[in-house]
Amino acid sequence: MLFCRFWNFEFVMGSQPHVLVIPFPAQGHVAPLMKLSHQIVDHGIKVTFVSTEFINARLRTTMPMNSPIRLVSLPDGLEPEDDQIDTLKLINSFQGIKPDHFKDLIEKINESADDRIICVIADVIVAWAFDVAEKMGIQSVAFWPAGPAALALILHIPKLIEDGIIDTRGTPIKNDLIWLSKEIPAWKSSEFPWSFPGESWMQNIFFQYVFKMNHSVKLCKWLLCNSFYELDLLALNLIPGIIPVGPLLSGNQLENHIGSFWLEDSTCLSWLDKQPVGSVIYASFGSTSTFNQQQFDELALGLELTGLPFLWVIRSDIANEAISEFLDGIRSRITDNGKIVGWAPQEQVLAHPSTACFISHCGWNSTLEGISMGVPFLCWPYFADQFQNKSYICDFWKVGLGLNPDENGIITRQEINTKIKTLIIDDGIKKNALKLKEMAKKSVTKGGSSFKNFESFIEQIKH
Repeated sequence: MLFCRFWNFEFVMGSQPHVLVIPFPAQGHVAPLMKLSHQIVDHGIKVTFVSTEFINARLRTTMPMNSPIRLVSLPDGLEPEDDQIDTLKLINSFQGIKPDHFKDLIEKINESADDRIICVIADVIVAWAFDVAEKMGIQSVAFWPAGPAALALILHIPKLIEDGIIDTRGTPIKNDLIWLSKEIPAWKSSEFPWSFPGESWMQNIFFQYVFKMNHSVKLCKWLLCNSFYELDLLALNLIPGIIPVGPLLSGNQLENHIGSFWLEDSTCLSWLDKQPVGSVIYASFGSTSTFNQQQFDELALGLELTGLPFLWVIRSDIANEAISEFLDGIRSRITDNGKIVGWAPQEQVLAHPSTACFISHCGWNSTLEGISMGVPFLCWPYFADQFQNKSYICDFWKVGLGLNPDENGIITRQEINTKIKTLIIDDGIKKNALKLKEMAKKSVTKGGSSFKNFESFIEQIKH
């Protein structure tokens, strides 16, 4: 066999169909595209997964050495002292230098006729990848990692501007609810995916970025999303040609942590084994949510106040010195009644019979994972589409409850305690959650809607 090395990347020359996959460099975007990549590989197609140097290094620390996915990195375009998870810096860097490097990468791979890229699968947010693919005569696939309602809103931006609902900076002209359809939850004008209340400059940058997605989607032959017809047909119907292939899950693969930026602490699974069935509160807020000290304290005390066992995920990158000291105090008090980990194998935790409910930031990946495991939600959204996901969870699917802040904007320990205890005895919510679980499972098993969509997609890109 002939091996070629290019930017810390090895690929084997052969006759397999070969696709390039590129996500936006954030955990919530990398993880679903990595899961999709594994499904593609399982169908006899070679996958090269493109990420920034920083993300590539993190993936290499968590992925097994024998992973079938080939990793390749593009320059970050950031200085060593820059915050590597600053979304604004990532956007500016990603738009600035990546297209040329991406084109060079494809040209280098395509030097081998047997290894030529037949298709580029890119995150919808990585708009420039579609321009590069089109100029190089390569078919492209857009992938939307969030809920379909958020994409429907973004694709309706020109109409919203034309109708005088928002201005050209994405700011609502009236503080009214916005309905794309009377059959799905409305959007609050302060909770758009691009909303940054009080930071108009930041909102404008994000708005212009998502506005470009309208152009990107039109360049693509296919538009995939991580959802399934039975979950949200009404929103999917607002997006012409969209192909739901979710829920994308790690399932029983040995690589349950695929796409994770942090090493998972699997000791929490043996701890869960020791807890009564349906007793544990699982709290995890994704890869970007943060809390101030007062809110962090209230959450900790609220969990303790329930008297129930809890598993709480606290990322290392949100623990400042004061929080670290506070955590030491919590650990000394909770003994066997609670466990704190830096990162958890979330699908396995949610599927565990001891898990009773999920306190979540309502990111789309967490939302789909909770739905797929039939776990009721306690919703604590942070930003972007998470508020709309909360509306779906609480008001549309009725599989969870929301938390209400007090007059100072703090969600108190009493509110947390009360809502948890209300949630875990609500048989209606439990019944709805189990119903969605069965729908999700059916969609990805043989004959299911997402199963058939994915099989059809694979056949099309192969020929």
